[in-house]
Parts: sequence; structure tokens; C-alpha cells
Amino acid sequence: MKYLVTGAAGFIGSTLAERLLNEGHQVRGIDCFTDYYARRVKESNLQTALSHPNYEFVEDDLNKCDMNSLLDGVNGVFHQAAQAGVRASWGSTFLTYTHCNVDATQRLLEAVKGRPLQRFVYASSSSVYGDVPGDEPMPETLRPQPLSPYGVTKLAAEHLSYLYWKNYGVPTVSLRYFTVYGPRQRPDMGFHKFIRAILEDKPIGIYGDGTQMRDFTYIDDIVSANVAAMNQGTPGEVYNIGGGHVEQLNHLLTLLQELAGKPAILNYQEKQRGDVFRTSADIRKAQRDLGFAPQYDIRRGLSHEIDWIRNLIDKENS
Repeated sequence: MKYLVTGAAGFIGSTLAERLLNEGHQVRGIDCFTDYYARRVKESNLQTALSHPNYEFVEDDLNKCDMNSLLDGVNGVFHQAAQAGVRASWGSTFLTYTHCNVDATQRLLEAVKGRPLQRFVYASSSSVYGDVPGDEPMPETLRPQPLSPYGVTKLAAEHLSYLYWKNYGVPTVSLRYFTVYGPRQRPDMGFHKFIRAILEDKPIGIYGDGTQMRDFTYIDDIVSANVAAMNQGTPGEVYNIGGGHVEQLNHLLTLLQELAGKPAILNYQEKQRGDVFRTSADIRKAQRDLGFAPQYDIRRGLSHEIDWIRNLIDKENS
């Protein structure tokens, strides 16, 4: 099969593309290298895939590219491309989020209608839920109430995916990711920043008092969910993809220090707008329909990310 992976130079997109190539598929990747973080990081993510004979890379913007050429021969789409970041989505930068997350999704959906696609798998986010009270996991039936402009754009693209299924039969499936971590994690994301700071003896900025809770999901489990959604599940549906374990930030900071073998310098700061206190995925629907079963516990996953960042620092200093 031949698959299109958007956001192919990113954390998830590049890892997904390699899995597809390893399984014998052809992959066309597209990325426009937004300046949200350094281009060299994304180019590094691409190195393995670019060396594969079944990989084709296109540097272009989904809002401007030739869609007929991009989709030529494609059997399915993994739409990972987005402008990321909850805290950066306020104010004038919101235009970037609507451009990358809403406009680009609509243009891609418009281009695939009428094509015999296996699936259109859309990467959504737990940010669509907002701050949910109580201790119970969040089911997909929960009313979405995003707390950030970023979450609003991810939910809007979810709705676009659904309406193209209902009106044009585009076989869309939306996956709501819960806090993805692991090797290649973006440099602005929590674990990447925390681990690097510990290894380099620098202070860690903690927003809030550290009692916030998150459902953390290892990158390989996210990729497995995407692969499953291309072949299983029900078009038009939304699925939570979580790691199956909710952890308090303060506990994880202690674990990171243990795994890294070094103490952390903690600097607690004011809570940021758009941050939610707790996320917890009810993954029973994904287990039933996609056969999804997370394989990585937090200790094992963080050990892999620490090793990766150690290697990254060594390369930078060599």
C-alpha cells in the first residue's frame, strides 16, 4: 500500500513513517518546516526514512501544494500535520493555528473526497476535552470544552473530518492523543525539557504546584494505534489513545531524577492559561474497535527517552 503522512518531519509523523516502511509499505511524506522549533531537529527526524527506497519526501504547505500530485496513487492518509503548543496559541499567533490546523485539514479533506481511500486517520488531541472534574477516565462521549485556542482548532478539524464522512463518504477516523512522549519528542515538550535540564544541571520551570495529573502515552503505542486505525475501527468515529496510566507531575520528576541518576533543580512558577489540571483516557472503545493495547509503562518509556536525549547531547557537544 502507499500512504501519505502529513507532518512527516515531526515527532509522531517521522516515527510513523518509519513503521510503515518497515512493514513494507510505500510512504510519501509532506512537511512545510514551520518555525515553531528548529529545522535541524526535523531534518534529523527524517534521516532514516530518506535513506529508504520506498520513501518520497515533499517539502510544501498543505494550504498551497498541488493536491492531485500529492495524492497520486495514495491508498490512505495519516494526517499528523498541525501547529502544536497550547501556551503559544493565544493572541495574534492564533491565525497560524487556524491556518495549519483548520484550513489545511479542510483543503486536504476536500482533495480526498471521491478518491477510493482505505482510511483518513486524523491526529486529534486530548486538549479538546478541557478541564474535566472528577477522577474518572474521560470517555469519547464527554462534551468537549477546550481551554485553549489550540484545543479549539483540533476540535474544529475533528468536526470537519466527521462532516466529510457524513456528506461525502470520506472514511475518516479521529484519534485523540493523550500527552505523547518518547524519542524525538519536540524540544518544547515537558519531558524533553525536564530531562535535558537534569542532564545539563539546569533549573526546570514547573508551571503550577506539580500536583497536576496526566495520562502519558509512549510514541510506539501512538504509532500502533494509527496503524490499527487504517485497517480497523468505524469511519466517522473518534477514539481516545492513552497510555493507561495517570501520573502526578511531582512523582514523575522524582522518577526522572532516579532514572537519570542526577538531582533536579526545580523552579515552581505560576500556572499558565490553557493548562488543564488532569487528563485520563478511557480507552475501552479503542481496545474494542482497534485492538489497541498500550505496551509501554512510564518507567520503560522514560528510560528510552533519557537514553535518546543523552545521545542527542553527546552529538551536540562532539
